[in-house]
Amino acid sequence: MDACKMQYAVLSGTYVLKLVGDVRVPTCTALESFVDQRIKEDEGLRAVLIDLTTTEAIDSTALGLLARIAVILKQRGLGRPVLLCINPDIERILLSMGFDKVFRMLRTSSALSSSLEELPIIGDISEDAVTQQVIDAHRTLMSLNESNTEAFRSLVDALESEKRCRD
Repeated sequence: MDACKMQYAVLSGTYVLKLVGDVRVPTCTALESFVDQRIKEDEGLRAVLIDLTTTEAIDSTALGLLARIAVILKQRGLGRPVLLCINPDIERILLSMGFDKVFRMLRTSSALSSSLEELPIIGDISEDAVTQQVIDAHRTLMSLNESNTEAFRSLVDALESEKRCRD
């Protein structure tokens, strides 16, 4: 699998986010920072398009961060973000998580490939920060539906317990 690469563009208040390769926890810090500092804080935000057409694999932490984007748009009354996906395995995961209820999912290739900038990779991050990132991402997934709550409850409880023991 290819290493993860994250790219973005902002066009008239519409954010385009492209995730390439194997998207997993170690690279999610950059994605979390982008969501919290750019998308969440941008008063001119109008829409978000997420391109997963070249994503080979994606873990639940990354999915939780994508779900956070849907939550932000819903809170602002902006409608559902658009998610492009052509990989049947990833589409199956997205559907099992209930993404079809909070995203407009399209099975099509992206038309935008130029003028995308690299999301800056964030270096050293503490174990506590990564643990909190994983907890927050999974809590967002749990908020989508009861099935996700059941699927991730024990993981979140275990991580929270482990974090309390370290504190």
